[in-house]
Amino acid sequence: MSDNITVYMVVNLSINDRDEYRVYEKGFFPFLKKYNGTFITFDDSPVCLEGDTPKQFDRVIIFSFPSEFDADNWWADEGYQELSKHRRNATNITLQRIKGIPPRN
Repeated sequence: MSDNITVYMVVNLSINDRDEYRVYEKGFFPFLKKYNGTFITFDDSPVCLEGDTPKQFDRVIIFSFPSEFDADNWWADEGYQELSKHRRNATNITLQRIKGIPPRN
């Protein structure tokens, strides 16, 4: 595990219950901040330029952490996992953790 490599989280989701998902959204940012995360962007109308994109997803979200350590601690946080029940109940989702490129010397 390298502590100086940025880790990106890429989320593809569709929202089935907006009220339930809103509970998750309201609680998400304090956990992101607690683990030094950065919200990068979201898009409710992503454009696929090549290949097939699963039709069940209508939102893409990207955020990052400065290290795997921070990302792992965010994911393992009991409070975050409790909050995530709202997301799990309200969405269909894929969540990928992608390592950034190490700094070059």
